Amino acid sequence: MPSVTYGTSRIAFYEEMKQTAKSSNQPLTTPILGTMAAVSGFLGAIFGTPSDIANVRMQNDRSLPPQQRRNYQNVLDAWVQMKRNEGWRSFRQGLWPNCFRSGIMTASQLASYDSFKRLLTQLSGKSDDNPLTHFSASLLASLVATSISSPMDVIRTQLMSSSSNASVYQAVRDLIRSEGHRWLFRGWTPSFVRLAPQTIATLVLLEQHKRIYRALKVEEA
Repeated sequence: MPSVTYGTSRIAFYEEMKQTAKSSNQPLTTPILGTMAAVSGFLGAIFGTPSDIANVRMQNDRSLPPQQRRNYQNVLDAWVQMKRNEGWRSFRQGLWPNCFRSGIMTASQLASYDSFKRLLTQLSGKSDDNPLTHFSASLLASLVATSISSPMDVIRTQLMSSSSNASVYQAVRDLIRSEGHRWLFRGWTPSFVRLAPQTIATLVLLEQHKRIYRALKVEEA
């Protein structure tokens, strides 16, 4: 569910902004791509946060004592219980950290992918890119995105898994108190293992989809 709401909306926003810039003959430099991707990720997270909260809570449920477990059956059941037990405020728990995290992650993922793809195409000396270029660029983008978004991931998980309305400052203070500065890259490896295949599959398939779409448009013309 988070992938459907957040993932698709941020990519749609980003591609639409790129097309608008191209039609206006605006150069797509790395800073401009980064800004577009950050805005896209921020907007996408607004739509995806309720699903993200349910997902985080269901993943963390097994780590809680039996008497504290929420025992959500699925995302819809999670939303019903959240509304019943905590009110509508629970649907925006960790919203702003999640939006900023998504903006940073999307900028480091999508913008770095386009930048790496351009660089690899130039280094190869070929006039067009290919699936190997797409794979290599998306793998490099995964490394960048995981490293940059890791601290925000930890904060987001800390806030969303809690039933209290703690602030970002309180969450960071508690993390530093309990773990020192090691919390900054807690879970980097599993995050990369999760994000890399997802990024590679999404972006490689997106490139093939765009290639087929362009071919169909040429045939229609």
